[in-house]
Amino acid sequence: QVQLVESGGGLVQAGGSLRLSCAASGVKSSINTMGWYRQAPGKQRELVATITSGSSTNYADSVKGRFTISRDNAKKTVVLQMNSLKPEDTAVYYCAASIMTSFGVWRDYWGQGTQVTVSS
Repeated sequence: QVQLVESGGGLVQAGGSLRLSCAASGVKSSINTMGWYRQAPGKQRELVATITSGSSTNYADSVKGRFTISRDNAKKTVVLQMNSLKPEDTAVYYCAASIMTSFGVWRDYWGQGTQVTVSS
């Protein structure tokens, strides 16, 4: 079965950096768009960054210039490099991927989430 597992979250000081990784397992087909989303307490889940199968990227305005998303199709991983972190970046970060199922349709999968806390 398909699983997405995030790693790399933790506690850092403002201005610091973190590198989040997400590895997809149990994937027997192709992976379309992959991305990172985050949800802060009391807020809706929001898009952070996405990357297509062709490596085209899209970023939220709040992270543009600070975060970089990348992927390795062979390893089925997606990485979010986060620099110049701010307290407002504090949230649970979720990895997501669109993967074709055994029925030949696309389905969105989500990781369990990893906590990122930025202290001021």
